[in-house]
Amino acid sequence: MTIETKLPKVGTTIFSVMSHLAVQHKAVNLGQGFPDFEPPQALRDALSSAMANGLNQYAPGIGTAALREQIALKTERLYGHKVSPDSDVTITSGATEALFAAIAAVVRAGDEVIVFDPAYDSYEPAIDLQGARAVHIPLTVPSFSIDWQRVRDAITSRTRMILINSPHNPSGAVLSSADLEELATIVRDTPIVVLSDEVYEHIVYDGAAHESVLRHPELAARSIVVSSFGKTYHCTGWKVGYAVAPAKLSAEFRKVHQYLTFCTFHPAQAAFAQFLASNPEHYLELPAFYQEKRDRFRKLLTPSRLKLLDVPGGYFQLVDYSAIRDEDDLAFCEWLVKEGGVAAIPLTPFYEKAPGTRLARLCFAKSDATMDAAAERLCKL
Repeated sequence: MTIETKLPKVGTTIFSVMSHLAVQHKAVNLGQGFPDFEPPQALRDALSSAMANGLNQYAPGIGTAALREQIALKTERLYGHKVSPDSDVTITSGATEALFAAIAAVVRAGDEVIVFDPAYDSYEPAIDLQGARAVHIPLTVPSFSIDWQRVRDAITSRTRMILINSPHNPSGAVLSSADLEELATIVRDTPIVVLSDEVYEHIVYDGAAHESVLRHPELAARSIVVSSFGKTYHCTGWKVGYAVAPAKLSAEFRKVHQYLTFCTFHPAQAAFAQFLASNPEHYLELPAFYQEKRDRFRKLLTPSRLKLLDVPGGYFQLVDYSAIRDEDDLAFCEWLVKEGGVAAIPLTPFYEKAPGTRLARLCFAKSDATMDAAAERLCKL
């Protein structure tokens, strides 16, 4: 039997490849973006309690009322945007599911979706599966900022969606209020929907505020905003995320969601609802928590030959390795894991066209011991 693939450009993700190599070569894994420390004890206790108290069957498809209400409260508290927990908030099985559901709900065959390179690797396959086309616009290096004139030039009658990501993975760049004004001007009087990937919304540094599209009423009215509990609460394996969108967009989003996963892990939803209500300070304290890790990691790498790029948000450090080896990032990261004992992520898989830069991504959402071990090896290169 011959099967013609619907995703000819897709193989095993670079995250899986590098994590496998890290295990194989006993390397310190700073590749895949997950913490190697535990979620808050009170959150784990709430999860155990939910399971012990019988919340082990299907949750409501759109998410439990208690959790949707807590998200609505948080959204208004942080961004001044009032949403209905009944019609505007949907719980999903991770942010990746939410991103796919949003694209599948809105984008049709022949449409175009603008994405910014380096772009997270789940975006384009979801677009391809709709029979649509991803239009890639490279961010301006080294700031990884958006050239809004290039966006204007890329708009056509087929443009259906613009997909933004802030804080940005892999660079850590963040959008400003001025960026949102530019975006609003571009999409005004068009049918374009904005999909805003904000999974690192609570990890912004140096006293800056996260500029969610939910702060901007005009954009909020045409946007689907995706966030992640896994990133905020150090529990990526629980795979719980959510989407916030106006009622008409949410209705279409939910049509797809119900046939993707129908519902999300019930005990975790109960645990998050309880923890959000009792420990709202957690996400408020997260910037300081990760800034301490960022600053510590950067200090550890100061003696190395790596050039450290700025990190305004997120929990990844981009490093320029050109003083160590003059080779493409795929080759360097393979050499690094095998010979240097550290797993990193190359940027090329995040691009439509290889950029020719000498950059690699390191994750610092790690324990002090992990960062110490990695830095010791990196400083020997």
